[in-house]
Amino acid sequence: MQSRYQDYSGAAKTFKRVVDLDPANKLAWYNLGVIAQRDGRTADARTAYDKALKIDPSFASALFNEAVLLESSQPDRAIGLLKRVVAGDSKASTAYLHLGQALAKEGRDDEAQDAFRRAVTADPKLHPLVPEPFQDSASPSPSTSQAGTTR
Repeated sequence: MQSRYQDYSGAAKTFKRVVDLDPANKLAWYNLGVIAQRDGRTADARTAYDKALKIDPSFASALFNEAVLLESSQPDRAIGLLKRVVAGDSKASTAYLHLGQALAKEGRDDEAQDAFRRAVTADPKLHPLVPEPFQDSASPSPSTSQAGTTR
């Protein structure tokens, strides 16, 4: 409730009390990470996400948020985390988009192209966010865009 009213300091105190009472509460750790990330405290955010992931290694939200934190500083680690997200959810369009971006920055164009294609297949509205060199190969297929039409 506190974060809904933008009382992030109060929310952080509440989540800290929760993890004091229940150190295995992955949602409280995750939310502490979100607040720290929002406040630009990346080290604290990573620590909180890591604690959530120790509790649940497949916790997609924590995997994704930590990957976003690491995209520029540790791209290989970010790619690994994003691959874990999409392995658990083939419809994770935003994760595929970030994966494609990270792979493209690393010069892994074939893998990036596949990730962008999967992102747009899962959510065609993401197509404008695909970098120009990959847009043609990531275009929604005609059968997808014409679904429901009769000939």
